[in-house]
Amino acid sequence: MSELIPVRGLSFYVEVEGEPQLPEVVFLHGFTGTSATWREVRDELQGKYRTIAIDLTGHGKTTVPDKPERYSMEEQIEDLEALFEQLKLDSFYLVGYSMGGRISLAYTVRYPKRVQALILESASPGLVDEQARTERRAADKALASKIMKRGIASFVDKWESIPLFESQKSLPEEKRQAIRNERLQQSATGLANSLLGIGTGSQESYWEALHSIQNPVLLLTGELDAKFVAIAQEMNDRSPAWRHIVVSGAGHAIHVEKPRLFATMIMEYLQDL
Repeated sequence: MSELIPVRGLSFYVEVEGEPQLPEVVFLHGFTGTSATWREVRDELQGKYRTIAIDLTGHGKTTVPDKPERYSMEEQIEDLEALFEQLKLDSFYLVGYSMGGRISLAYTVRYPKRVQALILESASPGLVDEQARTERRAADKALASKIMKRGIASFVDKWESIPLFESQKSLPEEKRQAIRNERLQQSATGLANSLLGIGTGSQESYWEALHSIQNPVLLLTGELDAKFVAIAQEMNDRSPAWRHIVVSGAGHAIHVEKPRLFATMIMEYLQDL
């Protein structure tokens, strides 16, 4: 089932697959992504879990608000809570990648009782240092301006070439083209406002909130993504009950580069619980 669901003045695109009696897993994509990014992983989970993939604000087929304020972490959290209410998702496993991981973490801090377990892929709790946050906001503002002035195609050309996605260059041409097409279909306004409203420099830091999370948490990072391996290790050091797995030969987007392994790790972790 795929449909647009009205939530707090927006329409959220949601895909749901699987029988209602199965355990439910919610997927939140990263910046420039959509629900389509989880296709291969969700295929691997068919028959075992009911999966729900959501296009986040300003991405994919979900509404593109004109004001950056509507993309803020606080708004995203309340949108998700209202959406889960409509979908009657009382308790579920939550999987978030990169930006979607930041949102998943923030949602779990605010609404812990709904989340049976949290799986964060290449995600950060934000920036603690105010100077670093100021610099990041300035960088995101400059990038947002370029997106609006030069358009999506120019932005995607640059975005694909950043070191964070270097490991994706070894993917088959067909898959790389699919990723590129997903990015090209985005709205310039949606991406620009997402950077301004919920960029790492704009959101509050959740580092001090980590100790309050009592839910089971799995941190997944790719061996080739040294920055996020270090972030996840620091998160794990602060919360020793959590589990951190470093995936060999993978970069930032493990679910894209190694979807079958990613799905297997999810299933094994949830079965262990």
